[in-house]
Amino acid sequence: MGETYSIHIVIRGRVQGVGFRYWLAGEAEERKLSGWVCNRRDGAVEAVFAGDEALVKDMIAACSLGPRFADVQDIEVLNQPVEAGNGFEIRPTI
Repeated sequence: MGETYSIHIVIRGRVQGVGFRYWLAGEAEERKLSGWVCNRRDGAVEAVFAGDEALVKDMIAACSLGPRFADVQDIEVLNQPVEAGNGFEIRPTI
């Protein structure tokens, strides 16, 4: 098995109040990714994904579309160390 690939992102646009975190958690779990997602006070959604590199990149591509009522304007990759933990969780707003 290869090394775990991880990424830390911020998703901007109409991403709160549209079920984005719950949709994202379901998509991540389908791909067997670990990590977390949370709303930010600035209206964005922040997430960390870890797992197989191809599946993480596929997850980022899925985030660019989001759930039905979302309107994703930007996905920023943060160059910060990330800790994904075990499993995938929805965290409180930061």
